[in-house]
Amino acid sequence: MDLRIFTEPQQGADYSRLLRAATAAEDAGFDAFFRSDHYLRMGMASGLPGSTDAWITLAGLARETTRIRLGTLVTSATFRHPSVLAISVAQVDQMSGGRIEVGLGSGWYDAEHIAYGIELPDFGTRFDRYAEQLEIVTGLWETPEGATFSFHGKHYRLEDAPALPKPTQRPRPPVIIGGVGKRRTPALAARFADEFNLPFVDSATAAAQFERVDAAARKLGRDPKEIIRSVALTMCVGRDDAEVARRADTIGRELTDLKRRNELVGTPAEVVDKIGRYREATGITRLYLQYLDLSDLDHLDLVAAEIAPQLD
Repeated sequence: MDLRIFTEPQQGADYSRLLRAATAAEDAGFDAFFRSDHYLRMGMASGLPGSTDAWITLAGLARETTRIRLGTLVTSATFRHPSVLAISVAQVDQMSGGRIEVGLGSGWYDAEHIAYGIELPDFGTRFDRYAEQLEIVTGLWETPEGATFSFHGKHYRLEDAPALPKPTQRPRPPVIIGGVGKRRTPALAARFADEFNLPFVDSATAAAQFERVDAAARKLGRDPKEIIRSVALTMCVGRDDAEVARRADTIGRELTDLKRRNELVGTPAEVVDKIGRYREATGITRLYLQYLDLSDLDHLDLVAAEIAPQLD
């Protein structure tokens, strides 16, 4: 089981805090360090000192870490033109020595779009643009050096793009797609995804959606086993009940709510049991741990020492 750390910096974290967390996660042996791609806080968090840009952050982390993989859950297709995104990610992949992965989604958080004047079309239009973005981004990366890439879609048009620079990873960095849509999302995953991720869903919902992705892959003649199954769940682990309660209070979550939603809350033994039951029901091989209090590095050390070794 790959264990990955997933952060939400829009809730309040500058680059220095993210760097401390990323290097701590690397030192503790986690497989990857991911961040969300948002420009506005959610819920009751203050958001101070303000949001940071996902790909600028990852570029910095790429130069200040050595082993851990880096990426987004997920980059919003509404924030960047796909050609610009392809160039940025390829450059950051080079800067990291080939450690970048890209989660790409259609975009959804209306409040941040309103706040910053970013267009958020209706869902149908947004999803159409998202599908074209996937085709453009992967097409630019996979175009052989010396050739050009053109694309004529409803929303984007490229003419003889040089498709440079190339990422270090060939033919491209891994692409992560997710979501619970029953028809179009599995179809896109079957075409483009190296990994399919479901955030904060119960095991029955996850298992059913993974089966839809598998069916869509088989329909295209693709082996479903090529697509990694992963989920993201909130972690709130403590050595005893008091420490669990303290950590839940720090991140502004009710313990009863975390338990009701079947998040990874409890002592290490309880969390290992929950992960085992989830894995058995869904077939996941990768788990993103939503890590909300970036100042609590002991939380990372506890999970690395007492949970990770039991998941091999």
